[in-house]
Amino acid sequence: MTEFEHVTVLLKEAVALLNIKKDGSYVDATLGGGGHTGEILKQLETGTLYSFDQDDTAIQYNEEQYADEIASGKLVLIHQNFRTLTAALAQRGVTQVDGVIYDLGVSSVQFDDGQRGFSYNYDADLDMRMDQRQTLTAKTIINDWSFNDLLRILSRYGEDRFPKQIARKIERHREAGMINTTFELVDIIKEAIPAPARRKGGHPAKRTFQALRIAVNDELGALEDSLTQALDLLAPNGRISAITFQSLEDRLVKQMFREKASTPELPIGLPVLPGQFEADYTLLTRKPILPSEHEMTNNHRSQSAKLRGIERK
Repeated sequence: MTEFEHVTVLLKEAVALLNIKKDGSYVDATLGGGGHTGEILKQLETGTLYSFDQDDTAIQYNEEQYADEIASGKLVLIHQNFRTLTAALAQRGVTQVDGVIYDLGVSSVQFDDGQRGFSYNYDADLDMRMDQRQTLTAKTIINDWSFNDLLRILSRYGEDRFPKQIARKIERHREAGMINTTFELVDIIKEAIPAPARRKGGHPAKRTFQALRIAVNDELGALEDSLTQALDLLAPNGRISAITFQSLEDRLVKQMFREKASTPELPIGLPVLPGQFEADYTLLTRKPILPSEHEMTNNHRSQSAKLRGIERK
């Protein structure tokens, strides 16, 4: 079996938030190592789970791990980006579901596979594609995108403190030749950042690598598209459970959930019947659910995780 070591964050809490019905239809929008998929399958009897992943490694691994459930029709694996949610489910005759779960960010497997280019800790080709079928890579962005485009993604997606300096340094280095590897880029970033700033706040390349990964995979655009579709796909009493790992994702999920759960503003004096203009959704989490101290101690990647939920009335 393919090596695929992955510790699922907030496993029980995220699945519990879905309030699984044994005969329901559910979506795991981020299959990954299959942790949440496995937990949902345990609770289904006559229901069906549709699990999405654009990463070929994740699909292959779970085809082996859950071969029996796939053969029985209890689990359907869909090798697509979760922004195709509505169309992919419609192709399978599904127009309404009882719950959708998201476990966002990069899986441990993608980080730990040094050849994928996601990590600044491994020397590898500048790739960062979650879907190996797409053409855009981090190398293309670093070598071909304009200074202004680099500045935009470093500021917006990395929330970097020194985006202009890093973009300028990249621009100068690529004039001398292609920037090909993660370690080449790390050295350039270190050159660009003032020495005192390099000594605090974690690895100096962390935010730049995050920005590149988000840009390569259009993560925020895909998430907004997918969440919009998921909210519309929910059956009455259907739920969404979403785990985020960085502030940009969390802000997007929080805002979209709050907008859906808010009562529309009405003109003063407009006569209204009781319940006439109530929101169609209810927040399940006014504040995010966080990992326990035990989980954060045993899995350092869980430390930034936040879980939010919403229910359709």
